[in-house]
Amino acid sequence: MRGWWQDLTDLVLPAECGGCGRPRAVLCPECRAALSGAAPCRVRPVPEPAGLSVVHAAAPYEDEVRAVLLAHKERGALALAAPLGVALAGAVRAGLGPVRRPGPAGRPTAPEGRLRLGKGEAWGERDRSETGGAMVGATGTGDGPVLLVPVPSARRAVRARGHDPARRIALAAAGELRRAGTPARVLGVLRQRRAVADQSGLDSRQRLENLAGALEVVAGGERLLAEGGRVVLVDDLMTTGATLAEAARAVRAAQSGVRALRWTGERTGRAEVYGRNAGREQAGGTSGDTVCSAVVAAPPAAFEKNRN
Repeated sequence: MRGWWQDLTDLVLPAECGGCGRPRAVLCPECRAALSGAAPCRVRPVPEPAGLSVVHAAAPYEDEVRAVLLAHKERGALALAAPLGVALAGAVRAGLGPVRRPGPAGRPTAPEGRLRLGKGEAWGERDRSETGGAMVGATGTGDGPVLLVPVPSARRAVRARGHDPARRIALAAAGELRRAGTPARVLGVLRQRRAVADQSGLDSRQRLENLAGALEVVAGGERLLAEGGRVVLVDDLMTTGATLAEAARAVRAAQSGVRALRWTGERTGRAEVYGRNAGREQAGGTSGDTVCSAVVAAPPAAFEKNRN
């Protein structure tokens, strides 16, 4: 006969593993290893959409990992957000790479926060009184916390599911990063500016057309992006990369607006060249990009290690 405590436990913990169905486990050790046991890898969809930032994923979207993501997203197994957040945090770390600190003169010693201008280099600055004496990049690549920007879900999808999966996982990932010593916060500044069709059943070209210009940064979000550190777009799953490419476009557009405001009336000549070069580097997704992306899972074919 079941005790009352067993019924209460079922309200808190799932009756079975979200990956394989093993009883009495949020996520069994084997499924946890499949989710976050391997080192995250860079992933690239084929074809790769223009403007897609560098993306890292924790695991291939197959078998147990697929089951875990679906259980969390579609069946409301909210306890899975914690292990999914651990996996996403690993992908975020892989995308950020080694942390470099500013040198003695206050200028960064790594490519982060720096854009090349021919043979010279330029650094974005802000009045030190605004940043406690610290130097920060012109597009939010200074010493502020890592900003996890979730890809927004359609409002109707959030209502139907009863929660926002990407945001919930992002919050868990931010907590995991902070516990490991990396300052991080979730910044939900993206929103859909118009309705989009259901993506299921659409190929990569159709998804790009469906999402073109669909996302924007909310009013005031530009300043929040500029005041933080590196921006990482986060989602639970990447398939064709169309959604992440559109999210990157919206964030870059917001960053470009802030950059223009900072330079207007204050700098001339070299500063104007800096602004133009920064825009080109960001649009092309080069090493000067101030945006990267991280997801829990991606199709196996997207992992670079699986390519010839």
